[in-house]
Amino acid sequence: MTIDSKRILILDGAMGTMIQREGLTEADFRGDKFESWNCELRGCNDLLVLTRPRVIEGIHRAYLDAGADIIETDSFNANAISLADYHLEAYAAEINLAAARLARRAADEWSREHDGALRYVAGSVGPTNRSLSMSPSVDDPAARAITWKQLTDAYFTQISALIEGGVDCLLIETVFDTLNAKAALWAAD
Repeated sequence: MTIDSKRILILDGAMGTMIQREGLTEADFRGDKFESWNCELRGCNDLLVLTRPRVIEGIHRAYLDAGADIIETDSFNANAISLADYHLEAYAAEINLAAARLARRAADEWSREHDGALRYVAGSVGPTNRSLSMSPSVDDPAARAITWKQLTDAYFTQISALIEGGVDCLLIETVFDTLNAKAALWAAD
């Protein structure tokens, strides 16, 4: 599938604010799969592709109904580095695969139900919560919270699962550290 070059394409809007509108509880984030998880999961929006997929699918459909040609996966923070805050790093591939498949299904179903024109899925790859360029310690400017290998491995796992799940393109977004962005591009390559 190639992305249409003959017309202007509209990208969907912010996933996070749409999720906030849903008023989800801790129980919603946990679902059955993580009911007895060892820490709070509320705020781990990416996890909702596993625990509340209908909510995420509804958001995708709302954007498609509003005229979006491209919808983003709910995977902005679904990398092992960021998921570690919730002790979910082992679920990075599963979350990204589910996010891509969910968005792909929503896009394809919407197209079949409406005008038949292709709708595309962008795999959302966010910045992580660690920086390769900046020290986490003012007393040690050479200190780093993460290594190149750790970051590229995390991005590679995320991106591989998004591609396996059927995204049409990758959206490496909101990266505050250019070296992190380079790591994401390197992993994508």
